Amino acid sequence: MDSQMKKGLVEYSVLATLVAGDSYGYQIIKDAPPVLELTQSTLYPILKRLEGDGRVSTYSEIHQGRQRKYYHLTATGRSSITRFVADWQEVQDVYETIRRSTDETK
Repeated sequence: MDSQMKKGLVEYSVLATLVAGDSYGYQIIKDAPPVLELTQSTLYPILKRLEGDGRVSTYSEIHQGRQRKYYHLTATGRSSITRFVADWQEVQDVYETIRRSTDETK
């Protein structure tokens, strides 16, 4: 997948992993679609941005003697996902235009 296309999808994929429940960084990476090839160096700035704009909140808990930071999807985050899904039809329309143009060149 093209890197620019990935950039547009990573944020919402991270939010989507939190729909099922609160999670921590390593688990979010495991739960994200493999095609995104999400890494810690990519994930943590995204989580920081999502926290900054109120789409996720954080809290810490002790796990096996160590403090672990958990991320929680807020109502704003859920609304953001809903808007993304609603806007996806426009993306599909663009995709169909591009796909048809490749059919015409055959």
